[in-house]
Amino acid sequence: MTRTHRRLAIAAAVVLAVALLVFVALHAAVRQLQSRIEAALGPRASIGAIEAGWAGVDVFDLRIKSAPGWPADDELRARRVHVQPDLRSLFGGPWRIATIRVEDAYLSVMRTRVGKTRVLPALLEEPRGRHDAPAAAASEATSEAASTSMPLVEIGRVELAAARLDFFDASVRQPALKLRLEQLDAAVSHVVLPALDQALELELAGVFKGVHQDGRLTIAGRYTPATHDANLDLRFAGVDLVTLQPYLLKVAETGVRRGTLDLDAHAAVQHNRLRAPGTLVLTNLELASDGAFATFAGVPRKAVLAAMSDKGKLQVKFTLEGRVDDPSFSLNENLATKIASGMAESLGVSLSGVVKGLGGVVKGLFGR
Repeated sequence: MTRTHRRLAIAAAVVLAVALLVFVALHAAVRQLQSRIEAALGPRASIGAIEAGWAGVDVFDLRIKSAPGWPADDELRARRVHVQPDLRSLFGGPWRIATIRVEDAYLSVMRTRVGKTRVLPALLEEPRGRHDAPAAAASEATSEAASTSMPLVEIGRVELAAARLDFFDASVRQPALKLRLEQLDAAVSHVVLPALDQALELELAGVFKGVHQDGRLTIAGRYTPATHDANLDLRFAGVDLVTLQPYLLKVAETGVRRGTLDLDAHAAVQHNRLRAPGTLVLTNLELASDGAFATFAGVPRKAVLAAMSDKGKLQVKFTLEGRVDDPSFSLNENLATKIASGMAESLGVSLSGVVKGLGGVVKGLFGR
């Protein structure tokens, strides 16, 4: 063997050895990374596999099982999570992640009887007791402690692609009302952990599943989790009113057979004070009960249908206002009250008159 051949053989052996060492080191790093991710996600989390490459890290078959009492089997499932690091982290400063993309995911969210929205409690909350208040206090204390020990992490953008979300709302009825969003695409920009004290840029669009037809939901704007300040535009388009009727109706009121809802609102929260002017449009509304004293959102049923008879539409303007940190401020009741007031105003009916004498209002409207 010539000297050149020997050198080439030695070089090839060195390259092979380095490649083998890199492979072994990468395999060990991936295994260590998987164990650390599972530990960070909590005891109810599991991961199918992790693949690391030059373009980032892929986590496959991520699952976080729900605790007893949760209305769904899982808090989170995702077929693939791709994490792309930001190379600026190599030169010091906070840990930076360029993008996190979650594909083919499922997420369950619950709103409790007292109106507190819970998302991923396995990650964001302490184990809860029987009452929300002590648990919330424990969660806040944990968050404060975590903020002093967790390293600063900056995430440029979090993307959700083709996801499905189930929203369980126990504040409007028992068992909890289930609402579903499908084909959900969302993006959150400028995430700073663990403080979450900077405004997030939100974009969300999805299909709102209904009984008779599906509608669309879009949300866009800014939200600061630490202070609850927000500036958001919300739009429901062609949403099946049968699905949403628990938010508009009281138990004793008439039900809804058919109809669609369009809603545009601009919600602004500053210093825990909410102001959300909006417009609600009901189209082709068909009510279940035709009793003489039946009501819809606090307005006589006949008056509502009479207002819709010409064009099949009823437009109502409303404004939600109040302090979001005031326990006595109920958004559900406020929404029903504001919509009823708007309907009554549109129909030329005093809401107080409706409350005091429903029969007299109906008689006056229809000359009977």
